[in-house]
Amino acid sequence: MVKRCDWVTDEPIYIDYHDHEWGRPVHDDRKLFEMLTLEGAQAGLSWITILKRRENYRNAFDNFEPQKISQYGSDKIEKLTNDEGIIRNKLKINSVVTNAQAFLKVQHEFGSFTNYIWQFVDGKPHLNERKNKEDVPSSTKESEAMSKDLKKRGFKFVGPTICYAFMQATGMVNDHTKDCFLYQSR
Repeated sequence: MVKRCDWVTDEPIYIDYHDHEWGRPVHDDRKLFEMLTLEGAQAGLSWITILKRRENYRNAFDNFEPQKISQYGSDKIEKLTNDEGIIRNKLKINSVVTNAQAFLKVQHEFGSFTNYIWQFVDGKPHLNERKNKEDVPSSTKESEAMSKDLKKRGFKFVGPTICYAFMQATGMVNDHTKDCFLYQSR
């Protein structure tokens, strides 16, 4: 029997996400925008709720292409608020458009979003040594700094807890617990 992090359920989609994606470094701007969007959508909900809707989000939000999303107008926003395949919270939907616009500005300023976002961990993943899920914080000084700077740049739904979950998801921090089979492979 393979031992995984305690948060993983027996849901195949969760197992696949944990085993092949979570905690692996991401340096692709579009993928980083996708994960920032999904983590923001998750606020107040479980991650499995978002994970099960991920393909719907990709379809609804033009495969997370910031250039396209930054141009969304009121008709598109209205269409998204009626899309049963995503979380239909108008504040969260509007934040995706706002974040796409801010994302493009960051890309322009730093050459890529990757260059910008990875500075919060000095360009390399933080490899943590967590014994169990209780040892994993909901935020850190790095996620607090990231949140503060993203908010200053106009991003929405980027609180310190969302930023830390984003950091975990994109491999900026590796929080596989010591008893997880992926802990050794980092």
